[in-house]
Amino acid sequence: MKNASVEKYLSNLSPTAASDYSLWKATKKFNRPQISHAPIRKGNGEWARNDQDKANLFADHLKNVFQPWPATSATSVISAPVQSPQATSVKRFKLNELINVIMDEINTKKAPGWDLITGRILRELSAKCCFRLLMIFNATLKLGYYPLQWKVAQVVMVPKPGRNAEEVTSYRPISLLPVFSKVFEKLFMKRLRPMIAKKNLIPSHQFGFREEHGTVEQVHRLVNEVQLAFEKKQYCSALFADVSQAFDKTWHEGLIHKLRSHLSSGYSDILESFLKDRTFYIKQGSEQTDLCPVSSGVPQGSVLGPLLYLIYTADLPTPSSVFTATFADDTVILATGDTAEAASQCLQKAITELERWLSDWRIKVNETKSIHMTFALRRGNCPPVRLNNVEVPHSDTAKYLGMHLDRRLTWRPHIWTKRKQLSLKVRSLYWLLNNRSSMTTQNKLLVYKMILKPVWSYGIQLWGTAAKSHTCIMQRFQNKMLRLVLGAPWYVPEFLLHQDLNMPTVEEEIRRHCTSYCARLMVHPNQLAGELAMDTGEERRLKRLRPSDLFNYA
Repeated sequence: MKNASVEKYLSNLSPTAASDYSLWKATKKFNRPQISHAPIRKGNGEWARNDQDKANLFADHLKNVFQPWPATSATSVISAPVQSPQATSVKRFKLNELINVIMDEINTKKAPGWDLITGRILRELSAKCCFRLLMIFNATLKLGYYPLQWKVAQVVMVPKPGRNAEEVTSYRPISLLPVFSKVFEKLFMKRLRPMIAKKNLIPSHQFGFREEHGTVEQVHRLVNEVQLAFEKKQYCSALFADVSQAFDKTWHEGLIHKLRSHLSSGYSDILESFLKDRTFYIKQGSEQTDLCPVSSGVPQGSVLGPLLYLIYTADLPTPSSVFTATFADDTVILATGDTAEAASQCLQKAITELERWLSDWRIKVNETKSIHMTFALRRGNCPPVRLNNVEVPHSDTAKYLGMHLDRRLTWRPHIWTKRKQLSLKVRSLYWLLNNRSSMTTQNKLLVYKMILKPVWSYGIQLWGTAAKSHTCIMQRFQNKMLRLVLGAPWYVPEFLLHQDLNMPTVEEEIRRHCTSYCARLMVHPNQLAGELAMDTGEERRLKRLRPSDLFNYA
């Protein structure tokens, strides 16, 4: 009876709305982390077992997290008076702008904040209610005062995958803000972005949280710089810096100082009120804590938070002698030299300048989690470098923005890592995809396309340059999955599987992705990314492929 029930359930799965997306509900348990109910160990060795004890423990932990790093120097960089730009008021919002944001940009499926007002409720408001709401928003602009009710965050703790559920540090805070706050932030963002673009406040090497900027382009910049060094028989010494609690420890006074230096009072007053006097409370099951203050960090779950962090780190020192790439807090500094010693000396000078900047603005880099890596076609590693008088660990591979880089850029570690991840995912989904499953072939193929295929196709524009002996690893995996989906015996040729399911091969996927990627680079708003699509016309010493060579497929 149990087997018959399972077979009936699988046969009725469907991705359409008529079945309430039952196919995606079947895979939701696999895709999302599960809430753990294990007891949590306190600092004194006791255990927090009920929801109230857990909530209080989480609140005490986050109170310490939301504190800025202590100052390391006697003098402060914000002691000098600020020369604010010419005062300009923020243009008032219009009713049609408010309605467009509510109807088009507010996700009705998002969880509400402490006030339990959802996006669905906003969409049901009458025109008169929207006009009243518009009056509140415009009054906020005029007074430069952000309401306290919008600065209360309901925090739910979610366990980090693969971590010990008994430790309080193994949980990630998820902040739920009032929907009125999100609507105002989206409207204010439409006024703030043109001002930031006009003043060029965000540097070109920063690709994080920016429209039309992706992770692949940033990794491509790094790969292109390394390959140019390979052509010149040079060494590359690279530092992959790990910033500790970047968004939670942002120094409010320092951020406000920079906002007042770059923005007029109409904008900086709103943002200062937005940052100050923020509070949070922990909700654990049916229990919750009292309000706790937030003394540092950009608000999690907000629209303005990531942009404020980009402004805070915009003046990161970037010497012309090194290559710098940043994606939010993921920072890479790379120096090249004819010898390993020259490359490390150049990198060490840049690190020394970086240390002073980190000390001034109370940003901490974890030296033991940072990675020093050597890119070279010759043997031998670059001499070690030191960060805050601590030697940075050296490694032959580094993970940057989801891509695994090795010292010769063969992409073999990346491909094998993705292949292992796919094996674990297939094991979890085997009950849906096996030959005895009653789920339709079309649904099996859809699960493969939506859950498994994105794992290996990410960054295909870059790792597609790998040797055929490496790329065929993914092709063999796809052959195996198509054979499993169709239930085909071993003697059926692979080309027939691809033909019957209308599935492109890995080689065809490389060509398709490179075509769209090349077109995107041609019109990219960032000059640093647009240069990646240009042919330098230089003579090539090495016969290995570069990502730009794949653009010929286009």
